[in-house]
Amino acid sequence: MSPDQVEAEVRAIGARARAASKILALAKTESKRRALRAAAGAIRAREADLIAANEKDLEFGGNKGLSKAMMDRLLLTPDRIESMAAGLEAIAELSDPVGQVIAEWERPNGLRIQRVRTPLGVIGVIYESRPNVTADAGGLCLSAGNAVILRGGSESLNSSGLIAECLRQGLAEAGLPQDAIQMIPTRDREAVGALLRMSDFVDVIVPRGGRGLIERVMTDARMPVFAHLDGLCHVYVHSGADPEKARAIAINAKMRRTGICGAAETLLIDKAVAPTLLPTILTELSGAGCEIRGDDETRGLFPDALAATDEDWRTEYLDSIIAVRVVDGLEQAIEHINTMGSNHTDSIVTEDDTAADVFLREVDSAIVMHNASTQFADGGEFGMGAEIGISTGRMHARGPVGTEQLTSFRYVVRGDGQVRP
Repeated sequence: MSPDQVEAEVRAIGARARAASKILALAKTESKRRALRAAAGAIRAREADLIAANEKDLEFGGNKGLSKAMMDRLLLTPDRIESMAAGLEAIAELSDPVGQVIAEWERPNGLRIQRVRTPLGVIGVIYESRPNVTADAGGLCLSAGNAVILRGGSESLNSSGLIAECLRQGLAEAGLPQDAIQMIPTRDREAVGALLRMSDFVDVIVPRGGRGLIERVMTDARMPVFAHLDGLCHVYVHSGADPEKARAIAINAKMRRTGICGAAETLLIDKAVAPTLLPTILTELSGAGCEIRGDDETRGLFPDALAATDEDWRTEYLDSIIAVRVVDGLEQAIEHINTMGSNHTDSIVTEDDTAADVFLREVDSAIVMHNASTQFADGGEFGMGAEIGISTGRMHARGPVGTEQLTSFRYVVRGDGQVRP
């Protein structure tokens, strides 16, 4: 298609989404739940079709030269397909945020005021590789009464398109407008620009992908953005750490799945315990296939480590690589994280509650943890059913973006004939 044709197609999608959003905003809770459950059933019923579609995407991704981490994100397996279906069912069980009263009070003149949750309207989601984002984003937006326009990565076009079909089937079975969930059906990059310019139809943009995509969206979008920046996550082993907890958390945070945004990319450890704890942790990481890049003190304790560069402290590897630094204590660890990190997820391992409280208060990240793996940075693990992303910004939504974060609010004022003097 020519650029003008792409623009016209995307605007037509936007117009249909806006019309559908007005209907969905008023939909009953049970109708939305029925749509989600029906979509889950459709995904399970079409497992073989999804695997076949995904094989085409994997071939496309391989020819495109995607990294190992990106190929892992792209892959659909029977377990991952079941996880998508189960995630939709979990969203269906959540409380409906629409219409919830957040606060209420009465003024001296008798006016009764409520702050009430309301849908955002139309949400645009731009993402790379992961076809499961189609299900998560579609399901969460539906639950919160929003229409959604999905623009998946070019490499996941077949898988994501089929998942979107399942979601639309669920909407139809529940008597809701299918245009509440739409995918932009082209790999043409001009479609992204068209979506970002469409402020008359799109209320919020949620980007999920690499830094290049995020920066483009934040620069070009003419509507608010829920930014999901790099997952440059840290595990800090404090001098008061339990050795076994430190070992288990460091290994899991890095190696459970290296290609997700909650994977730890930097390990910090106090100088006081580094000689006794660090060699054991790094030997296990190395044995699991992880490349170690360390500062001078780390290399002195673990000679197989490569020399870390300044860039390593700022890199989201999404791979079996970790940067390791020995620090002088809590203050230096916090300074490192706040300077080098991406405000995503950071964890302290310690039995010292006072130190933990300082870390949790002073580390400026969307998610801060104590004695837990950073791999728990996930809306499903937070009990949100799923997430549309991890927002690292400071406006409105921060951390996992679930159904509540996909609503705004309005004020409902009830009176009994009051007039203002």
